[in-house]
Amino acid sequence: MNLAANLTATAQRRPDKVAIRLDDAVLTYAEFDQASQRIAGLLQQRGVRAGDRVALMAPNVPHWAIVYYGILRAGAIAVPMNPLLKGREVAYYLSDSGSKLLFAWHGFREDAETGAEIVTIDPATFGDMLASFPAVDEVAKRADDDTAVLLYTSGTTGAPKGAELTNANLTRNIDICAHDLFAATSDDVIFGGLPLFHVFGQTCGLNVAVAVGATLTLLPKFEPARALEIVQRDRVTIFEGVPTMYMTMLNHPERGQYDVSNLRLCASGGAALPVEVLTGFEQTFGAAILEGYGLSETSPVASFNLADRRRAGSIGTPIAGVEFRLVDDAGNDAAPGEVGEIVIRGHNVMKGYWGKPDATAAAIKDGWFHSGDLARRDDDGYYFIVDRKKDLIIRGGYNVYPREIEEVVYEHPAVAEAAVVGIPHDQWGEEVGAVVALKPGANATDSDIQQFVKDRVAPYKYPRVVRIVDALPKGPTGKILKREIRLG
Repeated sequence: MNLAANLTATAQRRPDKVAIRLDDAVLTYAEFDQASQRIAGLLQQRGVRAGDRVALMAPNVPHWAIVYYGILRAGAIAVPMNPLLKGREVAYYLSDSGSKLLFAWHGFREDAETGAEIVTIDPATFGDMLASFPAVDEVAKRADDDTAVLLYTSGTTGAPKGAELTNANLTRNIDICAHDLFAATSDDVIFGGLPLFHVFGQTCGLNVAVAVGATLTLLPKFEPARALEIVQRDRVTIFEGVPTMYMTMLNHPERGQYDVSNLRLCASGGAALPVEVLTGFEQTFGAAILEGYGLSETSPVASFNLADRRRAGSIGTPIAGVEFRLVDDAGNDAAPGEVGEIVIRGHNVMKGYWGKPDATAAAIKDGWFHSGDLARRDDDGYYFIVDRKKDLIIRGGYNVYPREIEEVVYEHPAVAEAAVVGIPHDQWGEEVGAVVALKPGANATDSDIQQFVKDRVAPYKYPRVVRIVDALPKGPTGKILKREIRLG
């Protein structure tokens, strides 16, 4: 079992079909497969063998996909990296993974020159470089439990850890996404605005497209107007994004000027999608959003809503072959109706953290992966994320779940983005704070937002501190970074 076999099979079935598009540049499946063969040849000549780690640091460009599949074809382990990483961070990833080689986008070489042999990805010379290496026709044989991709976590709690995702983890997750969740076919055009180095864009975007022979249309840096333009120009049928993408498109002043009628399905993950945003987007653009849930450690998809049965605000139900439990701090099942931590068991759970047996043992106990996310389950088996366990605010002994308050803040007509965080407090232990960005042209004061929430929640829950800012800090996928918000 090797993911690269999906590319070879699709190239044989549909050699002339466009696999990847970046504006006017197109790559057919035949060209894609042939280029990946040359990358495998390059790796063989550089002494890379099955099981060796090879890092890849580039933006969303066709070259990323070519190198990724070439690494897999050679039987090596792909180590995707954020192209915005600086030299010190790059050195850590390369050292921790033991990568023998790093493919680095030409604009990032200065930061990348440390810890491994460098192969520069320069569009001007990439084709000639590939032509100088032999094509490796065969796909290296790999076992189901062999690691295929080493995905580093965001490092919100300590140094990033490399989640070992096996061929079986990824193949099964791709299959479920393609067929059970998206009903994807070769006729689909998938929006590729999620970073390919991130597990969401990699599994649900690139790898699903390759598995079914669909077209992936790339956007290297997300901007709402460019995204809407691409949806219109390329007749995108499946849009995949994180909540902030949906928020900015919904709030774009010229949203009505774009023809998005080909959209048949939208998928959201990476963070909780406010119900107000979900309903507003669906009413405006006429396409249903299916919200799901997962982590790097779960390949990523663990649960999802389905087109014919979904619930707003819910992350759906576990996908086929995956089990959820809600547990308390002692690891016991939470009482019915009570909030508990999601723990996960199934084919999607990682092999472990690379080189970190203690961290693996702490995360996977008796076969159950502990997610760190708090949720509740309704009587029909739908799960609703309450918050990250570490984001819980305890004010005077009362639990305040930031997501609940954020949902209320988003109901204010002037609010575009919001984050609720805890502030250290001498008397109450923690106080509730909110940081808000307003919609273009909207007006509201700190006290307006505070009073709006105060009128709608219990007295201990409303934010005593509200700060209006131009924009909230975000990570590479567009996820709001609460750890960078300071109100104390």
